Amino acid sequence: MTSEIILFVNPTAGRGRGARAAVPASRVLRDAGYRVRTVLGTDAEDAAGRLREALASRPAAVLAVGGDGLAGLALQALAETGTPLGLVAVGTGNDFARTLGLPVRDPEAAARLAVRTLEGPGPRPLDLGQVGDRWFGTVLAAGFDSRVNDRGNRMRLPAGRFKYDLAILAELAAFRPVPFKLALDDGPVLDLDATLVAVGNGTSYGGGLRMCAGARLDDGLFDVVVVGEVSRAELVRVFPKVYKGTHLSHPAVTVHRARSVTVEAPDITGYADGEPLGALPLTARCVPEAVRMLAPRGGGRGRTGGDYRSSAVGGGG
Repeated sequence: MTSEIILFVNPTAGRGRGARAAVPASRVLRDAGYRVRTVLGTDAEDAAGRLREALASRPAAVLAVGGDGLAGLALQALAETGTPLGLVAVGTGNDFARTLGLPVRDPEAAARLAVRTLEGPGPRPLDLGQVGDRWFGTVLAAGFDSRVNDRGNRMRLPAGRFKYDLAILAELAAFRPVPFKLALDDGPVLDLDATLVAVGNGTSYGGGLRMCAGARLDDGLFDVVVVGEVSRAELVRVFPKVYKGTHLSHPAVTVHRARSVTVEAPDITGYADGEPLGALPLTARCVPEAVRMLAPRGGGRGRTGGDYRSSAVGGGG
């Protein structure tokens, strides 16, 4: 172990905020006595490869400077390595940082918190989801929400988040419930028509949509949120409640808890941490303590005893 900290930077995150944020974050780390090494790449694959090479120096920690996409790339390199990961969240959504209770769009505060955590209570071991060889920290989405992602990714204009607002409207116009098959741990396969299935290691996605508001990052279980068959009008009415997590009390919403989940549906792409995983079926497993995060001890504890129906699958919770 050395006193070196790696800044893993996405210079284009948040329309250039990533590049700008690296400067004050680096200054805080150097003032605290750490050597700082900056790692970036020409594209995602190149950046991930450079980060894996840099880990050979056994740094004290890696700080990912960007948004959820870069945090996801960092997880691919750091999961099950023991090297701590911190987030300087300056992207568009920043859902992983929000779930962890980290500063958002305040690089100096994020870097100071990382230093305090390293020199004080130490990193927190937290769970990750895994699909094949891909790791995720927040939510695996399948259904209406992933179709919105598909459509938004195909649109060249307009730029930014507005195109996803237009994609939501377009998908609502074409909305139909989806026939899902859902397998939880070793239980029977559930056949159901649903609007979406969200497999939550963390609480939110899409820039603050608290779809899995009760999920915890330290319980070894996913929260599997099923939004059942609802009308287009009802979906529009309930959707704003997702920002506060109060949708979980709706009669069409069911929450299960499981260590392993297989989701199957025709013509649906699964997304995790906002990135496409591939066509369903997909199997996700919750891996306890797969990553050590530089985060407050109170962050990531989403369950607040809200009024929603749940079924604990496989114990725990």
